Amino acid sequence: MSDQSSLLSQDHIVDESSLRYMLKLAAPMVVTTLSFTIMQFVDRYMVSRLGTEELAAILPAGFASFLPSGFAIGTMVSLSTFVSQSLGRGDTRSCSNYFWQTIYMGLAYFVFVVAIMWPTAPWIFKIMGQPEAVAEMEVVYFRIILYAHVLAVINWSANQFFMGIHRPTITMYASICGQVVNVAANYVLIFGKLGLPAMGIAGAGWGTFIGIAVGAVINMSVFLSGGMNTTFKTRRAAHLDFSKMYDLLRVGLPAGFGLMMNVAFWGMILFALVGRFGTEALAATSAVLSYTSLSVMPVVGIGTALAAAVGKTIGAGRKELATRQTHVCLKVALVYMGLVGICFLVFRNTLMAFWSSDEEVISVGANILICAAIYQVFHAARIIYGGSLRGAGDTLWLAIVSALGSVVILWLGGLLIVTLFGRLGALGPWIVATVSIIVLGLANWWRFKSNRWMKIDLFKRRPVVVPVETEAVVE
Repeated sequence: MSDQSSLLSQDHIVDESSLRYMLKLAAPMVVTTLSFTIMQFVDRYMVSRLGTEELAAILPAGFASFLPSGFAIGTMVSLSTFVSQSLGRGDTRSCSNYFWQTIYMGLAYFVFVVAIMWPTAPWIFKIMGQPEAVAEMEVVYFRIILYAHVLAVINWSANQFFMGIHRPTITMYASICGQVVNVAANYVLIFGKLGLPAMGIAGAGWGTFIGIAVGAVINMSVFLSGGMNTTFKTRRAAHLDFSKMYDLLRVGLPAGFGLMMNVAFWGMILFALVGRFGTEALAATSAVLSYTSLSVMPVVGIGTALAAAVGKTIGAGRKELATRQTHVCLKVALVYMGLVGICFLVFRNTLMAFWSSDEEVISVGANILICAAIYQVFHAARIIYGGSLRGAGDTLWLAIVSALGSVVILWLGGLLIVTLFGRLGALGPWIVATVSIIVLGLANWWRFKSNRWMKIDLFKRRPVVVPVETEAVVE
């Protein structure tokens, strides 16, 4: 039996641990993640044209909104693990059923999140110590993005499903369409074009909402299409299955906690620490994080593809192949991030001048970019090894090291450095953040080398389905 959902057609069989195969699988996810980050980059650039306070507001608000959504996205990452391993086992119907369980849980979760966080938004930014004028804009943007995340559940779930069945081009096209609409809507709504009033930072929020809605419509249309239904029974697998929900939560909750600590909580701590040094320091941090988010997204795409590849090979009982796939991806990521680090170091003043004409913002940001240059290769190691461990279901480890990196190193270490070495200014918290990323990269490397992830069995005590043929071939 031939599975037409595999990444490539069956005309030219290739080695699934080869660079060619991994790049073929990863390329659409790289485009997807990179295009999303470019969209955010453009959004922030548009907002930066409104002034330093607006630039200082948009990224902290984005990180605060990512606190609940990061937890959900991380939890949903387990969907790719179960879908890819089910694909490797030949159980295609379960692939779709796992998708539906994620949708049900995600929608329920975000209805609850909006009900709780919408009224508490002013308090959130107050405890972060944000300047009053900045906090008011943060609340506006934050509340709009909360609404957008309810629809984003569909996109996040679809991304993991299509990656899990090795059809990442679907995600790529849906994401690009949504992001193009987002950028256009932002331009119109932020600056008041086509006869509409200028909405400022609120326009950036509603533009994001519109773009996410477009992507959701495209993803669901493809998921429910005739071809998908024929292969994966997507229309007939929508029933509730609490055992599959338990599977997803058992593996996904640690992953969700880990991502929340890695990105959202990490960002909130960083902004809270940097916020002590004024609006210019916040603006510089927003600019630097815009660059680092853009630089790391190709590696995030590779890590996402690697997780799906490792999941499929483990589901098919070929764990030794997962090691070779990881090494191939790591080499690409290290070379790329090494070059990015050099660019940050050499062109740091020019890069900051793109964002602001304020000399203080440029000076602070240029120093921060030195830290960013140092941790690039360690960030690559953390993401690649993390992707491989996630594909194997080793999410508890990732959650533990993320918590240690965020709470113990960044938070406690950050408080210590701003208290004892306040003269370092915004650079102090960034030095601690660099140490945090280096430690996480080394920790994930050690865990992978220990081979303990090879002993994990997500489907223990369940009958093994005879696997379908899912050889990789070039389209």
